[in-house]
Amino acid sequence: MKMLLIHSDYLEFEAKQKTKIAEDTKNLKGRLDECLTCFIAVEREDENNPRGTVIGAVEEIEKVANQLKVNNIVIYPYAHLSSDLSSPETAIKVLKDIESILKEKGYNVLRAPFGWYKAFKISCKGHPLSELSRKIVAKEEKKEKGDESKFYLLNPETEEVIELNEENINIIKDEELLALAKHELGIKENKEREEPPHVKFIKEKDICSYEEASDPGHFRWYPKGKLIRDLLADYVYNMVINLGAMPVETPIMYDLGNPAIREHADKFGERQYRFRQGNRELMLRFAACFGQFMMKKDMYLLPRYLPLKLYELSTYSFRYEQRGELVGLKRLRCFTMPDMHTVCLDLKQAMEEFEKQFWECLKTGEDLNLSYSVIFRFTKDFFDEHRDWFFKISKEYKNKYGKDVILEILPKRKHYWVGKVDIAVIDSLGRPIENPTVQIDVESAKRFNIKVHTNEGEVYPIILHCSPTGSIERVICGLLEKAAIDAEKGKLPMLPVWLSPIQIRVIPVADKHYEYALKIVEKLRESNIRADLDDREDSVSKKIRNAGKEWIPYVVVIGDEEMESGKLTVTIREKSTLKKPYKEKMTLDELIERIKKETGKYPYRPLPLPIRCSLQPKFH
Repeated sequence: MKMLLIHSDYLEFEAKQKTKIAEDTKNLKGRLDECLTCFIAVEREDENNPRGTVIGAVEEIEKVANQLKVNNIVIYPYAHLSSDLSSPETAIKVLKDIESILKEKGYNVLRAPFGWYKAFKISCKGHPLSELSRKIVAKEEKKEKGDESKFYLLNPETEEVIELNEENINIIKDEELLALAKHELGIKENKEREEPPHVKFIKEKDICSYEEASDPGHFRWYPKGKLIRDLLADYVYNMVINLGAMPVETPIMYDLGNPAIREHADKFGERQYRFRQGNRELMLRFAACFGQFMMKKDMYLLPRYLPLKLYELSTYSFRYEQRGELVGLKRLRCFTMPDMHTVCLDLKQAMEEFEKQFWECLKTGEDLNLSYSVIFRFTKDFFDEHRDWFFKISKEYKNKYGKDVILEILPKRKHYWVGKVDIAVIDSLGRPIENPTVQIDVESAKRFNIKVHTNEGEVYPIILHCSPTGSIERVICGLLEKAAIDAEKGKLPMLPVWLSPIQIRVIPVADKHYEYALKIVEKLRESNIRADLDDREDSVSKKIRNAGKEWIPYVVVIGDEEMESGKLTVTIREKSTLKKPYKEKMTLDELIERIKKETGKYPYRPLPLPIRCSLQPKFH
């Protein structure tokens, strides 16, 4: 927002002619004496956080008004202050909100109408503070007393809840849950750390890197990284199909002229990609909600169809994160979000589905070998009514995983949901990476006119939002951060075998072993195992070190003994240490059987690289 503030003897205006974007109003003329006149241009970037922009503008106007000791304020829309204007709808709302808040604070406010050609007269006081220009940056809304959430540690056995604060936070003994609690309470560790290790790993392992020719926070993905992403996408697809979901695909761009879409977008707390095309204001989606809701609106839903699940791998979703917040794969502007929405007849059915989907989300941690920490968030009304249900879930969670949970209680509903669970991985710097989530949405069905036709009439259903893993990029982030934590503990870092781009590397000792080694690699590939042959002109020891740098789970060295005996010497990374590699002797069939047993229930894709290492290009 751009603002020109003029301390005036008076401001007088008269609206002369209406434009296509003019607001309907009867206030076509006005005058205010001894006033602060605020000429305002609402800009496109203000659409990312209009409420924050209003707060910033009011704060600046109050500051100047107090300096000048004036109580009369004129709000005057003035597009000429900027060449990058917001949509008319956003501008009108922002100007009206500024007017409303200033009036609530006791100021006498006159607002000139938006979108009219106006004649005006102004008399400037002419002292050093009489003409001021300001660039308004969006600010966070201050929470009113009693409006803050409270956080609790639970004892599911006794149903005791202990309110958490900075003084007693260390009653949490689980280090990962403690890190999550500190983040939620805004407790900072006061320590400077380098960038997260995964930022280095994604480059070293030829996974991905920043695309300098794009907007910040957008990545280029190399063959190995693309393979990992595709395998994770296949994994989630198989999971949701088993849950009874129906895959769909929807657009990535939406018209904010649709009232339901605008309202839903404005309620979303994160910044968004918004832009204009002619007279239309459009946005890039931040999740698959819009398309799936519009699809459900057009369906003739009957109770027997429910719970009805639609799923989409939203490639891509967009959030206009602040540049200073962009950190590797943890926070980026373009990402891939597995997004499932479940239509439920009523709250009872929604709670049953919530519970099922919560356990499925937790299972992804087992399959990915990631340690999860859990926080439930409920409005006070919902928690008070369903306390027994919640403690049942938390007790079962404690019994299965041996971990406590954190509970956030919101004094009143301010989002579309009344309850949700967020599941996080803690990175090597002790900060949470938000991954799976399930949310109980009680608002969107009515907003998007989604109805279920029952014998008693039409009803608005409850909708669950679920991302079983969180964004694909954050899953990879969590896996790489776990690898860094393992390295700090003296373990060799690696990915799960089913996600490792190269699962087996075969190394011939000399030229005479080459053909035999090549046949082994070919047999492994025929058995749907990703293997390659290191035929480069390096020493065997260097080839083994290179395989270690690539975190390859299994390394097979072929020499005279292996050719004569038919027994392979296999180095197993998971059982090795930095000081001592762990080796086993096994036949090729035994090696194949071992890999199949380890990866059999997970998706497979072939290695998209040449079979010979000498032909594999490097991207860094």
